[in-house]
Amino acid sequence: MMRERISVVYIIDDDESVLSALSLLMRVAGFKAQTFASAGDFLEKVTLSNDDCIILDLCMPGFDGFDLLKGLRDTGVNVPVIVLSALDDIRDIKRASELGASAYFKKPVDDQALIDMIRWCMQKNPECKG
Repeated sequence: MMRERISVVYIIDDDESVLSALSLLMRVAGFKAQTFASAGDFLEKVTLSNDDCIILDLCMPGFDGFDLLKGLRDTGVNVPVIVLSALDDIRDIKRASELGASAYFKKPVDDQALIDMIRWCMQKNPECKG
């Protein structure tokens, strides 16, 4: 069995109930999780390592998920970013992919599918852009 390499799963969403639910899910699945209500708050407080993973909402006030994806790409940060969005717009899916998102899930997300994607990204699969 391959060693799991994710050190922290960072969850960034402006919905407190989503943060609570996903944090609990990550802990139950055996991951360390930290939550942030905004992309700006995340950037102020976190220095990423190559073994981290981000779960990111796209639609947030101010500095949104697209801005964070672009910033990560532009600075060469290479961690898996899994997008969760209430929107299922093909333009958003395409844009998130072009900005380096590893996966895109519509809310509400299937818990097992999300955990499986994180584990798949942990294996540093070439298809998982992180």
